[in-house]
Amino acid sequence: MAASESPHPSNPGTGPETAAPAGASPAAREQADWQALKGDVEGLADEAAERGRGLLDAARLQAQDYVERRKNDAAQSVHDFARTIRSSTKDFDDKPNIKAFFDSAADGLEQLGSSIETRSFSEFYNEAEAFARRAPVAVAVGTFVAGLLAARLIKASSLPPDGDARDRFRA
Repeated sequence: MAASESPHPSNPGTGPETAAPAGASPAAREQADWQALKGDVEGLADEAAERGRGLLDAARLQAQDYVERRKNDAAQSVHDFARTIRSSTKDFDDKPNIKAFFDSAADGLEQLGSSIETRSFSEFYNEAEAFARRAPVAVAVGTFVAGLLAARLIKASSLPPDGDARDRFRA
């Protein structure tokens, strides 16, 4: 339904479906007007809901596109880091244990990068949700620690209070 269309006539109470009989009392005409107004409002609400769903769908598609691009960027960064680790192991040819450790770490990072590339955002979300259901205490502790770290970061980055210029020279 277009925005200019209306499910009822523009003059409430004058259409055939809501018109009161010619000899109807003022109360009957008023009731017919209210019914017509109610129909108009319901039509507008339906149209608004339909447009809202369209906007939500468009926003969802944009968010999914953004997440996919960021996911691919993250996977590429992990692959690059794995290559960097692997190339740094050339210096450890005389130390096979250390070289094996770094090669193992690089292999793990390459697997992680491949996993990031092949999985969808919904799979990541579902796994995070499943983990939160399996270990709610771990999630709560992690959230608490992240909050403490964020508070410390905010506190450390805040500007010092204005004080006496001599305060800077006191030990």
